[in-house]
Amino acid sequence: MGIEEFRRQIDAIDSQILDLLNRRAEVVVRVGEEKAKGNIAYHSPQREGEIIDRLTRESRGPFPDRAIKAVYREILSACLSLEQPLKVAYLGPQATFTHMACMKRFGLLAEYVPLRGIGEVFAEVEKGKADYGVVPVENSTEGVVSHTLDMFVDSDLKICGEILMEVAHHLLSKLGEKGRIVTIYSHPHAIAQSRKWLEANMAGVALREVHSTAAAAELAAQDEAAAAIASELASRFYDLKVVASRIEDSPYNFTRFLIIGQSPCAVTGQDKTSILFTIRDRVGALYRMLEPFAKNQINLTKIESRPSRYRVWEYIFYVDFEGHAEDAPVKAALEGLQEECLFVKVLGSYPKEPLRAKS
Repeated sequence: MGIEEFRRQIDAIDSQILDLLNRRAEVVVRVGEEKAKGNIAYHSPQREGEIIDRLTRESRGPFPDRAIKAVYREILSACLSLEQPLKVAYLGPQATFTHMACMKRFGLLAEYVPLRGIGEVFAEVEKGKADYGVVPVENSTEGVVSHTLDMFVDSDLKICGEILMEVAHHLLSKLGEKGRIVTIYSHPHAIAQSRKWLEANMAGVALREVHSTAAAAELAAQDEAAAAIASELASRFYDLKVVASRIEDSPYNFTRFLIIGQSPCAVTGQDKTSILFTIRDRVGALYRMLEPFAKNQINLTKIESRPSRYRVWEYIFYVDFEGHAEDAPVKAALEGLQEECLFVKVLGSYPKEPLRAKS
């Protein structure tokens, strides 16, 4: 069988796929009509997760699992847009890693609203102007984003999901010529995460901090002697050339983002829960706080403390652990925690995203 025959087979299969996609879209439209009649929420994150998980389990290859997830993320996004496009607020501007995280989770056809501050993202969702918000919460090398944690003290929004995004920094410029670069712009974190590479390869070049990697790319697009440390997406948005790829010092640099919304998530069986609490100031208080989790064999995945804004020397603890708030062991642990704490608040139970090794 020659290559032309193989190509004819591929063309026929592509036509079948297109026909099936249109048939799927027609069914989705009818589902949307039924949801409207019953006043049912048009978006179900749990249902989307179930679809992707089922398909990856059923696949026998050779089509890669990661590709299945990427393809179906766009199919789900496109079909949902026929009912009503999701509106997602995020810490902007465009072409930042937060923007990339949004597209990774919600696809290309959601309506994205870039905002200038984390507080503005919370406010947009609280007012119902956006279905979800996406904000950074921690980086594997730079630590937590304290402003995001602080916002949960007074907000009633729930954590609906998390996104783990591998951070790959690129040196971008208008001309793409390393020798023409006099100034490099970027966010302080991006500069810090690329420090060794910069010292070895760009010694003597001025480093200038700006509020985002996208803002750095915008400045580089206006000056042939300037460059930016930014994402590959920024190179496309601002028509820049890649001078050097993957200049980050750590090969395992990930940022975790939280998805915030107004409704809690149902149990999926692969969940994690985030809470915050304050403890009584007494001997052994921290031990008593950890004890209910140990007794119920619950694995804590993160613990962070922040000064309270209401009392001097009082601290608020933020904890992530495996399990859903509706699970019996988690319920028992939370009840035990209530007895030892002044205040306990469940921020949300949501599907956990596995950390994938760098490809």
